[in-house]
Amino acid sequence: MRELVAAVRRGDADEVTALLGDGADPDTLADGLPVLCLAVAAYDTDVADALLQAGADPLRPLPDGSTPLTRAVDGGSHLLTRALATGRKPLTVPARADMLARARRWAEADAETELRRITGLTGPVERIRVVDDEIGWWCEQLTLGPVTVRDEHRAVLTSMEVLYGVRTPFDELVDRALAHPDRDHVVWCDVVFTLGRRTDEETWLWSRDLLDHPDRTHRLLAADLLLSLILGDVVKGPQPFWERGRELVPWAEQEEDPEVLAVLLHAMTHDSAPEIEAVGLSHLTHPDPRVRALVPETVHRSESLTAVLTLARDEDSGVREAACRRLGHHRGSEPEIGDALVALTHDERQQIRICAVSGLAYRDDPRCVEAEHRIGPVDPELPFDERLLDVWRYQRRREAADGG
Repeated sequence: MRELVAAVRRGDADEVTALLGDGADPDTLADGLPVLCLAVAAYDTDVADALLQAGADPLRPLPDGSTPLTRAVDGGSHLLTRALATGRKPLTVPARADMLARARRWAEADAETELRRITGLTGPVERIRVVDDEIGWWCEQLTLGPVTVRDEHRAVLTSMEVLYGVRTPFDELVDRALAHPDRDHVVWCDVVFTLGRRTDEETWLWSRDLLDHPDRTHRLLAADLLLSLILGDVVKGPQPFWERGRELVPWAEQEEDPEVLAVLLHAMTHDSAPEIEAVGLSHLTHPDPRVRALVPETVHRSESLTAVLTLARDEDSGVREAACRRLGHHRGSEPEIGDALVALTHDERQQIRICAVSGLAYRDDPRCVEAEHRIGPVDPELPFDERLLDVWRYQRRREAADGG
């Protein structure tokens, strides 16, 4: 069906879904290959999902001996591989074993090394950074001759091991993350997510011990793992380490790397122990804004909130916004906090103005009504911000209190 092939090539998932709903064959061929292969080659997870839901076969044998699934694994797309592996048609045991073996081969060999092996070419590799705008993580896409792959194979392997009940040793997962030493890389993120879901004491202690490593990248990974463990399993719900942030105080007091320190402070903000507040306030004038931006969330006592007022006037907008959020969620009657929020309604950044007006409304400060006009027109292309309704909610509360 030419219409389906054209829609798949365009990446039009809605049109693909509509055509499949009208009876188009999800295994329609294009140049001798099922259209699912077009989606795999384009790294188009949405189109692939639509085809899979309609019954496309991820294990269909292809002329070169591959299948759409093995092409997804070789291509190195973490989410695409998972989509094909968890579609309507369950994988056979041999297919699972083959997929894990392929992913492990790519992970152990390094993407460029394996790319050169399968192409037999020795020329320069074209590299581009691919960012997922929705999730925020990134990967590197490598092209050599006619073959393109992404360097997500370690994430492919990690997520598939979890899917099939393989408990990979802690040190092996750490090595996978450190092969891509960036908090926003797909592989790093997937390792942190995987270990964070284990929520067992052994993983907590191993992660905490990693904070003693002399290399700052190891300590950064340790802090990220501890943060993930504190947040808990977002799927099943247990958060056994929620109030264990106080254990990280000795490391936060001696950490000199600002990025590691910022992640440690983030992990500690979920615990209300007084020693955490003391550590946070000690960094009130830290030279790195990433650290200063975490200070407000370490403050839990009302008498310490006045220290946050300094950050509401910080030169960095991210720090001002963090201070604004914290001040806006404080229900105390201190007039200086309301005054600070009023001042922030004049901030140059609209998001801070919205946050400040919302904070005033949350505190039942009548100045929110006049301040709302300073927010200005909101970009209609952006997702609606619920905080824009807070002044209206404040007015309804006042009407109800007045008997209206």
